[in-house]
Amino acid sequence: MHYRSVLHLQGILLGSLAVAMLLPIPFSFYYQSGDHWALLLSAAATATVGAALYLLTDLNRTLRAREGFAIVTFGWVAFSTFGSLPYLLHGAIPSFTDAFFETMSGFTTTGATILTDIEAMPHGLLFWRSLTHWLGGMGIIVLSLAVLPFLGVGGMQLFKAEVPGPVADKLTPRITETAKILWGVYMLLSAVEAVLLLLGGMTLFDALCHTFGTMATGGYSTRNASVGAYDSPYIDYVIVLFMFLAGANFSLHYRFLRGQWYIYRRDREFLVYLGIVLVATLLIGGDLILNQNNSIADAIRYALFQVVSIQTTTGYGTADYEQWAPSSQYILWLLMFIGGCAGSTGGGLKVMRLHLLFKFSLTEFTRLLHPNAVVPVRMRNVAIPREVITNILGFFVIYIFVFALGVFILTLLGVDILTALGATIATLANIGPGLAEVGPTDNYAFIPAAGKWTLSLLMLMGRLELFTVLVLFSPAFWKR
Repeated sequence: MHYRSVLHLQGILLGSLAVAMLLPIPFSFYYQSGDHWALLLSAAATATVGAALYLLTDLNRTLRAREGFAIVTFGWVAFSTFGSLPYLLHGAIPSFTDAFFETMSGFTTTGATILTDIEAMPHGLLFWRSLTHWLGGMGIIVLSLAVLPFLGVGGMQLFKAEVPGPVADKLTPRITETAKILWGVYMLLSAVEAVLLLLGGMTLFDALCHTFGTMATGGYSTRNASVGAYDSPYIDYVIVLFMFLAGANFSLHYRFLRGQWYIYRRDREFLVYLGIVLVATLLIGGDLILNQNNSIADAIRYALFQVVSIQTTTGYGTADYEQWAPSSQYILWLLMFIGGCAGSTGGGLKVMRLHLLFKFSLTEFTRLLHPNAVVPVRMRNVAIPREVITNILGFFVIYIFVFALGVFILTLLGVDILTALGATIATLANIGPGLAEVGPTDNYAFIPAAGKWTLSLLMLMGRLELFTVLVLFSPAFWKR
């Protein structure tokens, strides 16, 4: 392990975080919320530590996978630690445990909150809270690769360690160019959504904050009642559209913008993703019509919004789904595990992994009947290597084990079983709202401190796809 390189890059990342902390200050002055000094002091402290790490260390030009895992994991922890300073210095969140939880939830695009009255928060801190979503959505390291060309040396190791999905999708031979493309598409879609929300009557502040939460599939809102506070079908459908796009593979959006109009209908993962959304919407919509006495228009509107919000792991809400039938809640709970597509900003197991596991299971039936047959698993007309399938199987087993362990720890701390089930998958899959006492109208303030640290670790593991974090706990990782 080249520790000096790890610390050197942590210094660079903290420097970029310090700059980002200045962005909410104009809103602080405009709304006269008085939190600008907390943001300034936090930026100064972060920049000072970042500069010290940068100046006292150096960069080894050949970064290996080992350094890549360490840089990415410690980078996210450092961002969450220093990113909590504005809350602490202002006093809006006086507990470090709560401030860290809120910030980790922001950067990992989870959207789980300990705040009981969101609208009482100062505007500068609210903007910072939403901005952490947007920065973490496409990825802190991917952004650094895009704006710091020298990180291209060994950059593929960093890219693989952060980008969600079973395989990292390179759009160009140079990883820095791929990072620029992904962030370019991300920014373009964000700009379009912000304009559309402005046209729907939102203020610039609310439009930007909800855009950050949508495109990052994060879910932090500026309102206590989330998106439901606006009670606007137009705003609901705009956010549904961009949540859906954010839950799809961003390389598809890039290719579509380059003129490959057919790319969506030829991508099997996208079609499965679309199919899951449509089927779940029809099932829940039918329940709302038959059992909740909703009109067809309202049933489709509420069902579609909640399905897309949960499927993409965004976590926005327009209705309290805990008032729906158990069957509808069960469907939403299953969607929490599935998540978005590989290469999206969504969390969960990912549609591609589950689709490949299903196809692999079917090939095993064929092998039982024809032991000598060669039946490869294909995706996008390409045979998937056996080692990728093995990796997916391993990921699935570890994911379920971590989920079960998280539930066990929370129940040990006195949390009831239904809340523990909901909170664990809601944080591991980076969703935010769960079930029972952490449902769409509740928060995580009551969770014991040990539980909040456990859930913070689950958020990080879920965002970085388990292996990037878990490998650091292996003794072999630290051996020469």
